[in-house]
This record gives sequence, structure tokens and C-alpha cells, in this order.
Amino acid sequence: MSTKEKIIEEIKKIYDPELPVNIYELGLIYDIQVEDKKAKIKMTLTTPNCPVAESLPKEVKDGAMQVEEIEDVDLQLVWDPPWNKDMMSEAAKLELNL
Repeated sequence: MSTKEKIIEEIKKIYDPELPVNIYELGLIYDIQVEDKKAKIKMTLTTPNCPVAESLPKEVKDGAMQVEEIEDVDLQLVWDPPWNKDMMSEAAKLELNL
């Protein structure tokens, strides 16, 4: 399993507090790049006023740091493109009956 895949597995353990779906399947993770021992992650939230706007990025960063090969995480919270339901995986849409 690649380092990126290990990071994804850790991120899949993080759930949106209002939905029974992990944030990776929700489409909140836009990009993950690994260079040497550093992960660069771009993510968004469902809305800028999301009640977990402070804690969720920290959970993602902490999750990525659980991967043995990672020593540093550069997490960027982005709003472009804005998140929408089309970004969810088919599994997430099924889980939410969409």
C-alpha cells in the first residue's frame, strides 16, 4: 500500500458529525500529495459556517500524521471549487439515499 493510500485509510476513519459517512467519501478531500515524508492535503467543508470548521482540519492532519512514513502535513482548507453533493462517492450517495 502506498503512503497516499495509507493516508486515505486514516482519513476514512473521520466522519462528518452530522452524517453517517466518512469525509473522504463525502468528497471533502480534494487532493493528497506525498513528497518525501511530507503530505500536502487540500480539503474543504460542506459550508464555510460548518460547526466543525476548527476541529475537522485538525483531525485530518492528525490522521495523516498516524502514517509512519509521514513527518509533516501541510493542510490547506480551500473553498474553490465549492463543495456540492455531486462530489460524493456513489457509496456515500447510497448511504444517504441520494
